Amino acid sequence: MATYKCFKCGKKITSTALQKRFLCPACGSKIFYKIRKNTAKIKAV
Repeated sequence: MATYKCFKCGKKITSTALQKRFLCPACGSKIFYKIRKNTAKIKAV
């Protein structure tokens, strides 16, 4: 199950909550991004 975050209000939303309509239940926004758990930091040489 994927977890998304609303770009406007910052609320976390699961993919099961977005099956019917791709709208944020808190603010009604249509812009989401997927939360990444592990990020790799790379130093420039």
